[in-house]
Amino acid sequence: MFRHLTALMMLVLLGMSLPAPATAQGTAPAPDRSATGGAQTLEDILARQRGEKIDDSFRRDATGGEAQSAPGLGPLGGASDSEIWRALRYNEADTRASAGGELGQVLVQDGGMRWLLFREGPLLKYGGWLLLGTMALLALFYLLRGRVRVDAEATGRTITRFQFFERFSHWLLAGSFILLGLTGLLTLMGRKFIAPYMGKEFNANLLVASKFIHNNVAWAFMLGLIFVFVLWVWHNIPNRSDLTWFAQGGGIVGKKHPPAKKFNAGQKIVFWSVILLGASISASGLSLLFPFEMPLFAKSFGILNDIGVMGWIGQEPLPTHLAPQEEMQYAQLWHAIVAFVLMAVIIAHIYIGTLGMEGALDAMTSGEVDEAWAKQHHSIWLDEVKAKEAEGASRTATPAE
Repeated sequence: MFRHLTALMMLVLLGMSLPAPATAQGTAPAPDRSATGGAQTLEDILARQRGEKIDDSFRRDATGGEAQSAPGLGPLGGASDSEIWRALRYNEADTRASAGGELGQVLVQDGGMRWLLFREGPLLKYGGWLLLGTMALLALFYLLRGRVRVDAEATGRTITRFQFFERFSHWLLAGSFILLGLTGLLTLMGRKFIAPYMGKEFNANLLVASKFIHNNVAWAFMLGLIFVFVLWVWHNIPNRSDLTWFAQGGGIVGKKHPPAKKFNAGQKIVFWSVILLGASISASGLSLLFPFEMPLFAKSFGILNDIGVMGWIGQEPLPTHLAPQEEMQYAQLWHAIVAFVLMAVIIAHIYIGTLGMEGALDAMTSGEVDEAWAKQHHSIWLDEVKAKEAEGASRTATPAE
């Protein structure tokens, strides 16, 4: 018996090392299966190892039959276990009576393993390094550049930069995003970085709380996103002064402070990043909350295929028939990838608004900024506000007797 096993192993290794025989269709010829009763043969195994396509109809079609009747040899039930699993594997099983509707009818879904490997591998790895790398670069920049100070002496005269509702909308959006980011990171990384040290039960309770917070705070984030867009979209349309701002490094890289309106070019980049990425995160989040009512990716893939995007890069067309599980897997990955990018942008925004620039935080706390700060960073806006104030004062002034 040992000699037979050794010979079989040598035959397998020899078959793996031999080049695949050339065939007209790129498909291995069907072997003689009479000795196996139509079941898989060694030639089938070797052909797959060589990367050849095989005709698997001998398995695909073997999805029915009665169980063996020999006592102690056959499985319980009316059909062979192997035949049942083949029917499931090739999507030939009748699952219409399964509980759970459309979701419950999908019993074997190969894409789940690819999703899990990507989620626990590249997504966690590169997403984590993106956040850590962003913080490291900002720390290095602070050491080299230092804090951006107000060059002139404070005048003691303040000007309203943001009204109450503007500040409320900003903090609604910012606070909800911070909660969503933290709970999202706990959900993604808890099994690897929390459970080994704090215990699985602690991590499980933390994940339950994170899921509750994440799903409910999401509505506040979307509401804040709408508020901020309506309030500031007209102030964030690009104009010529943005080119000057970029040419002079925004006053952050160099020492010269370029003129700017209410929002400079850097703030406009942050604004549109928040709006566009935030809208994408919201859409994929809604798809995760309502996977049957809002499937996104099958339709999106169909549009990309119609345009021919995959052909431009030499790839096969994207799948357009996705199970509910696959829709949720794509939505979760997209949700997390876009969230990582937006978190990196917001980390940079937080740095500039707090440690990186003197007086910037006042604009979003009290809403008032000193005129010296406004003149240095937003001189065009300051002139516009003063002109409106002067015009209003002239209209209300009573004529001299």
